[in-house]
Amino acid sequence: MAFFQPQPWHPGEEKVHTRTHVNLRDDNPTSPFLTPRAAYQVQRYPLLALGTLDDVDRPWCTLWGSDDPPFAQAIAQGVIGIRTVVDASYDPVVEAIWNGKDDGEVVKENGPGRMIGGLSINLEERGRVKLFGRMIAGALSAAHEPHEDKAGEQEGKVGQVQLVVKIEQSLGNCPKYLNKKVITSHTPRPRLVSDSPHLTPEAVNLIAKADMFFISSAHEHEDMDTNHRGGPPNFMRVQQPDDETEGSVIVWPEYSGNNLYQTLGNLETTPRAGLVIPDFDTGDVLYVTGDTEVLVGAEATQVITKSNLAVRLKVTAARFVQEGLSIRGTPTDDHTQGRSPYNPRVRFLTSEKKDPFAKEPGQDAPGTAELIQNTTITPTIHRYRFSLSDPAIFGPWKPGQHVALDFSAALDMGYSHMRDDDPTSLNDDYLRTFTVTSAPGSLGVHGEEFEIMVRKVGSVTGWMTWQRPGMTHVGVRGFGGEFRFDQDGGQRTGFVAAGIGITPLLGQMGGVDVKRLKVLWSVGVKDVGLILDVLQQHPALEGLVSIYLTGDEAVLDNDEGQRDQLRQVLHLRLKLERRRMQKEDLTNVAGQVDLWYICTAPAMRQRVQEWMPGKSILYENFEY
Repeated sequence: MAFFQPQPWHPGEEKVHTRTHVNLRDDNPTSPFLTPRAAYQVQRYPLLALGTLDDVDRPWCTLWGSDDPPFAQAIAQGVIGIRTVVDASYDPVVEAIWNGKDDGEVVKENGPGRMIGGLSINLEERGRVKLFGRMIAGALSAAHEPHEDKAGEQEGKVGQVQLVVKIEQSLGNCPKYLNKKVITSHTPRPRLVSDSPHLTPEAVNLIAKADMFFISSAHEHEDMDTNHRGGPPNFMRVQQPDDETEGSVIVWPEYSGNNLYQTLGNLETTPRAGLVIPDFDTGDVLYVTGDTEVLVGAEATQVITKSNLAVRLKVTAARFVQEGLSIRGTPTDDHTQGRSPYNPRVRFLTSEKKDPFAKEPGQDAPGTAELIQNTTITPTIHRYRFSLSDPAIFGPWKPGQHVALDFSAALDMGYSHMRDDDPTSLNDDYLRTFTVTSAPGSLGVHGEEFEIMVRKVGSVTGWMTWQRPGMTHVGVRGFGGEFRFDQDGGQRTGFVAAGIGITPLLGQMGGVDVKRLKVLWSVGVKDVGLILDVLQQHPALEGLVSIYLTGDEAVLDNDEGQRDQLRQVLHLRLKLERRRMQKEDLTNVAGQVDLWYICTAPAMRQRVQEWMPGKSILYENFEY
């Protein structure tokens, strides 16, 4: 049995632990050698991200791979050999190691050897292992004359590398934020599109499309780390300076992880990083290196919404290469399309979308509200009535506004490394916004009560359905939004709603002139109880609204209560169609409407906008 002394945390790691208030009592789990398990993973896995420093100490990262492993494997105790096809012209790691020597000559270095950080990864299995070592020797053999492709563009060289590395550290990693892909091999056809640190629109589009990237960083000249960051497409955000001579800025949120903070620790002592951002569909690739800043707490919240930890990278050098990768990746063919269940929603820069209710870590909500009524409308929709503890904190809200409720006191269980029973809860701030469906001052003795209508779609709304009046209190962060029907100038207004999207109208019913209002409402048959509830609360809508009832009635066969509700709806004096809303339904009344409002899912909103080009259409975006 082998025993080893755990490695100490280096000063950068200790600093990040302090900044993030992590009391890490456990030893560093990194093994100071290539473990048998790591060696087994390396020889099976089809991808290897590698990082190194160039001759001016800038970190770069690249991605190599093959669908026929092993292209990397242990060849001696603690030593791995790598052999694969690469872009021999524009890959910055290839350039840093071989410096243009591509005739097969073996390259060796004096001293301890070049630092190499690696991440061996299998996206299909969500498996990965981190490696750090020193280069022993390597060779690059490439075609000596680049050639023109069919379009007459100059292609870079393609070569084969052989690289031998003595491994000094290995560490298995968790599978969170890995989106599954099946890897296949392709011969690179590299063409350099741009090497400007001010990223081109094509490079920015690649970043927006990407659902993962790889990052290499160094702790001075002693250690190097290569890791991955993943999430939903567009989780990386780009800030473009107006001055095109300045480098672009890339910002990404740091999701909940294993709390080791090895990458961030490196960035504390040596604030530079190299990224490789692959396009698995096309083989295009973006390499960047730049100066970094680790943002913690309020620093992060002020830059990117809903984030207590983030990294900002100012690009100092970049290469955008078409078809520079030797692999392609296809999402797995299942109902998730390979998406990780741990992926949170996209978080936007505050310069893109200001979050008026953003909170700093540990900051309490300014007020609270007590649940005083919980009414079931459909199996998935409830109406909740709350009473504010102190209405004076917020002042009167306006018709059509939403309320921001903070459920963290009840639901936030603190740090957890993994939570397979509720994956997205790891990065949840438990802050939710709901449209207020009651008119200001209409409920309660002093107008301190308000109602919201909520569909059960996640952990927070699921928890709400079980709460009992008089026993539940939630934080209130405020009221906001400007989704108000404007009829002040005599405008005729139209409102297109889908399902629970009817709620912005309900809180404004007392203030709108129904003679100048057209309402087109699409409702699924499973939500037929919602139609009854809304019309009971607001009978003036019965002769005003056009309803498009969609879905097969067979879904109600096992629910006699909903069957009875459907019968009641069909006997009402309604303009009701048993079909989806169509373009003609809007264009037929377009001449009677000056200003349109929409509250639907994004896909339907896009269709409506396409149906009525040139029309003034207003909506409020609740997508973050």
